[in-house]
Amino acid sequence: MKIAFVGKGGSGKTTLSSLFIRHLAATGAPVMAVDADINQHLGAALGLDEPEAAALPAMGAHLPLIKDYLRGTNSRISGADTMIKTTPPGEGSRLLRLDEDNPVYEACARTVGLDSGQVRLMVTGPFTESDLGVACYHSKVGAIELCLNHLVDGRDEFVVVDMTAGSDSFASGLFTRFDMTFLVAEPTRKGIAVYRQYKEYAADFDVALRVVGNKVQGPDDLDFLRAEVGEDLLVTVGHSEWVRAMEKGRPPRFEELEEVNRGALRTMREAVDASYERRDWRRYTRQMVHFHLKNAQSWGNEKTGADLAAQVDPAFVLDESLRAERPAATPAPA
Repeated sequence: MKIAFVGKGGSGKTTLSSLFIRHLAATGAPVMAVDADINQHLGAALGLDEPEAAALPAMGAHLPLIKDYLRGTNSRISGADTMIKTTPPGEGSRLLRLDEDNPVYEACARTVGLDSGQVRLMVTGPFTESDLGVACYHSKVGAIELCLNHLVDGRDEFVVVDMTAGSDSFASGLFTRFDMTFLVAEPTRKGIAVYRQYKEYAADFDVALRVVGNKVQGPDDLDFLRAEVGEDLLVTVGHSEWVRAMEKGRPPRFEELEEVNRGALRTMREAVDASYERRDWRRYTRQMVHFHLKNAQSWGNEKTGADLAAQVDPAFVLDESLRAERPAATPAPA
């Protein structure tokens, strides 16, 4: 199951995504955590100290390896240099599974031990000095989109992505790659404005969107969110001494998180589980192809010098059943 956390900058989405990741990991389920925000704070929220977080490998720095591995023997792709962030899988492509080891995870993922379970963590990587003034952050998150396009995941496996703030994810097809999107909203006009924008953009793509109210201090805040969000409001979270201690780098054991907040996490998990029933792999693949053709026409064909529409395999549908079709062991691409 693929879950995104989105929201206005400062809304608390990184904190809430880290709590949800800890909640899932405590069940023993395979969990991949991905920091796709330009402000890379998820590692710290999961307990890494500053040097450990800074040492995490950036996915963007390994994009040639990712492309070469995922391409596999797909004859529709002439070379890894013609793959773009939206390139869909087809016959011969290598797919990713959460419970495996592969060259992509070896290069880009690191295991983070929690007091209850462990997770694999991947990060897009921050802007480097060479990026400043010349690069768009969406070039960084392209590695995530490419990996999600090639991922086959099951009901009790989880990828949790802490997305970039605001509605920036709509600059790509990344926003359609999730079974559930949690929008973290403060009870303020600015918080609600991001919700309305996300709701409007997502309406045509059947995006499952639920609102998690954060920093809710009383009945007036709750009434405000209910009036502005309506049935999309799933649950609210208020003050947490556990979170305050975590932000100081001294978190208690996760089992000591306040029961009211543990209850909110359980409600969110139930919403994710329920979203499994509406999974539609054909729609998922169709949307993937839709955004690939748009990107190909807009800039991809010109950049690569190839007709990227030819990369689409019309007979291929990404499907959960492909999890069982493990690729033969291969060395890491050079």
